[in-house]
Amino acid sequence: MRIATWNVNSITARLPRLLAWLEKTGTDVLCVQETKCTAEQFPTEALRELGYESVVNATGRWNGVALISRVGLTDVTPSLPGGPDYDGAQEPRAIAATCGPVRLWSVYVPNGREVDHDHYAYKLAWFEALKAAVTEDAAGSLPFAVLGDYNVAPTDDDVWDPSLFEGATHVTPAERAALAALRDTGLQDVVPRPLKYDHPFTYWDYRELGFPKNKGMRIDLVYGNESFAKAVSDSYVDREERKGKGASDHAPVVVDLGL
Repeated sequence: MRIATWNVNSITARLPRLLAWLEKTGTDVLCVQETKCTAEQFPTEALRELGYESVVNATGRWNGVALISRVGLTDVTPSLPGGPDYDGAQEPRAIAATCGPVRLWSVYVPNGREVDHDHYAYKLAWFEALKAAVTEDAAGSLPFAVLGDYNVAPTDDDVWDPSLFEGATHVTPAERAALAALRDTGLQDVVPRPLKYDHPFTYWDYRELGFPKNKGMRIDLVYGNESFAKAVSDSYVDREERKGKGASDHAPVVVDLGL
């Protein structure tokens, strides 16, 4: 079974690449973030023609998450239970479903913006709600994982130059403590192999030749419980999909399971 996560940075802009990638890789389940569309604009029919069902939590603007599966979608949790509001509403940042033999969350953790911004406090509160929502499944026997754009680099090795991030979000002790608390529910970091260079970065800024110079970060993560982690036979960052015209600034992270 092949599972992947990908912040597509607009599913409308990336649809031809997305469909070609699904067909080429034979991915069974794809967790999508940053759809940047409404639920009505989501390409359900185009995916169905390729043999995939989909569920989406999206309202437009810059958020939105989805699960795309050709092995079934049941027991859907359409949003983050108990998730905090921002600007008076809960943003569409999480969705879960059982896909064949596994249960999965697709998550798009808030960016945080700046440490003294109220979006940073919102990010930490969002992590608390996520931890509460996944605790039971994380400790269960069914293979379970939380995949997505976490907007946190777990260690200094997960950013291309730690000195440039001092005092910035994505690397603060509080954010990394939130990740550790999430892992403490019974989840493990499924670290992919990089395919090129020493570190499996998953995001490179469009500016200043970030990708060609490998000025990247590992912020797209796969956190799986014991049953999930034991079934992993391979995991890698598909850097090829970050190349070329019209690419997202994130690359897909692919996980193969012996299920």
